[in-house]
Amino acid sequence: MRNFRTLEIWKNGIELVKQVYVLSQQLPSEEKFGLRRQVTRAAVSIPSNIAEGCSRNSDIEFKRFLEIAMGSLFEVETQLIISEELDFIPKDNLKDIFELLNKEAKMMNSLINRIKNS
Repeated sequence: MRNFRTLEIWKNGIELVKQVYVLSQQLPSEEKFGLRRQVTRAAVSIPSNIAEGCSRNSDIEFKRFLEIAMGSLFEVETQLIISEELDFIPKDNLKDIFELLNKEAKMMNSLINRIKNS
C-alpha cells in the first residue's frame, strides 16, 4: 500500500481543488447547481482517485485509478474552458490553474507510463 500523502500528484491535486473552489465563486449564482457543482466535483475527484488507487494491492489497479483521475482532470480543464468561453471567468484568472492542470497531467501521464512499462 502506497502513502498517497507523499505523492506530488496528490499534493498538486489538493492545490487544484483549492484553486477550483476559489474560481468557482466567480461563476454566476444561477450556475450553483450546474457548472459550479460539476467543476468542483470533478476537481475533488482528482486527488480522491489518486488516494483510492494508492490503497489497491496491484500496480494495474493503481494505474486504473490514475487514469480515472486523469479523466477528471480533463473534465476540469474542459469546464474551465467553457466558463471562459461563456465569459463567466476572465482568461487572466485562469492562467495559473491551466499551468497547474498541465503540470499535473504531465506528472500523472509519466507515472502511468512508468507503471505500464514495469
